[in-house]
Amino acid sequence: MIELARNPIQIGNVIQRERKRRGWNQTQLADKAGLRQETISLIETGNPATRIETILAVLVALDLELRIAARSAAKTSDIEDLF
Repeated sequence: MIELARNPIQIGNVIQRERKRRGWNQTQLADKAGLRQETISLIETGNPATRIETILAVLVALDLELRIAARSAAKTSDIEDLF
């Protein structure tokens, strides 16, 4: 699976889709990541204050990784997605 995420809401959506694909609820993911269920909920709703260490713990629990790449070309209409 390769997903593109450019903002906290998109990151949360990717995490939620993968959690649901695995058949886990938020509490199960939280337990595997060593976090609280409330934290998973905040991540999945795109809380911009979530620490990178917390996101990385969730990605590890989902057996995912973060990759950094040059930004692909975007249309002007995509600019609104950044804010």
